[in-house]
Amino acid sequence: MPLINLTDLRAALPHHSRLIGLDPGEKTVGVALSDVSLMLASPYGSLKRGKLAAMAAEIKAIAAKEGAGGLVVGLPLGLDGSFGPAAQAARDWARSLSDAVGLPAALWDERLSSAAVNRMMVGEADLSRGKRAASVDKAAAAWMLQAALDATKG
Repeated sequence: MPLINLTDLRAALPHHSRLIGLDPGEKTVGVALSDVSLMLASPYGSLKRGKLAAMAAEIKAIAAKEGAGGLVVGLPLGLDGSFGPAAQAARDWARSLSDAVGLPAALWDERLSSAAVNRMMVGEADLSRGKRAASVDKAAAAWMLQAALDATKG
């Protein structure tokens, strides 16, 4: 499936479908889920980064269980907005994942999502480094998905 822009993805979603937000990292992929009104993103979990087929099966199962109709994949642009090797890898991964899962996907700028979540967890929640590491991936996915929802709400 080709990647589409988020506005078109939202418009094409079946009524009361959710979006799955994915924040791909080197070792894990953070997973977030929108509500059916596409107003609120919540952390859902994290998946160990592995072979595409295994990850696609897990994401497809989440989509079926939660009624999701599309994917929003974090795009790690450079701080200056440049499209580098990490962004290219994320785009290729999102396209392959979309094909494997059978759901349309859009990319969304996720610059600094993990940094913002870490800062919030240190400053506001006063969580230890170990506890933060277990929560950052899914919280960063929710942060990224929430930004995407906010920017495209009608």
